[in-house]
Amino acid sequence: MLKLLLIEDDPSTASFIVQGLAELGHSCDHVGGGLDGLTAAMTHEYDAIILDRNLPQMDGLTVLTAFRAEDRDTPVLFLSALGQVDDRVAGLNAGADDYLPKPFSFQELLARIIALSRRRGGGKEAETVLTTADLSLDRMTRAATRGERRIELLPKEYQLLDYLMRHAGQVVTRTMLLEAIWDYSFNPGTNVIDVHISRLRGKIDAEGETPLIHTVRGAGYRLGGN
Repeated sequence: MLKLLLIEDDPSTASFIVQGLAELGHSCDHVGGGLDGLTAAMTHEYDAIILDRNLPQMDGLTVLTAFRAEDRDTPVLFLSALGQVDDRVAGLNAGADDYLPKPFSFQELLARIIALSRRRGGGKEAETVLTTADLSLDRMTRAATRGERRIELLPKEYQLLDYLMRHAGQVVTRTMLLEAIWDYSFNPGTNVIDVHISRLRGKIDAEGETPLIHTVRGAGYRLGGN
């Protein structure tokens, strides 16, 4: 799951992007003004920033110039209606890592963001296809397969599997899952994790297949072949 910042003043464009990213399990903070965006970029860590050019409070070029002046190297993609060659050159010269003119394809935007994160060394966070043993998860299409068997996942199941696969071989605690999947910073005192893990296990580990989701007593869960 990528953690992104979107600085975009057009509500419909912002809603479209945030919803699209959320459906793929990515986290995206949104602000509508340049100054607010700069503040968010300076106070939080993001895998990448999507930045508009024409913004209230402070224009995108000024935001990016101020951000880079603080030696911040978070990848920045300009997403702007200003798409002429001179506009793109100005954006890249200001420190942008990529420039995508509007109107845009969401799939292209997503591919460019993932490429930027991968270039930065995002590791599994930026990989588009995760694999563990014969289990595969395509994060672009949200398609999960085990061997030749296609696995249909509900949204929470997808998020759980994505998280477990990004931490394959490691013990994933309940606290880690509560924070990453449910955005809880406290124990809600429910069996929500057990219920979702049980459903996911039923889909991943079919009868006759080597179990991949293991319970680590007193700790949490581990995904792996043994």
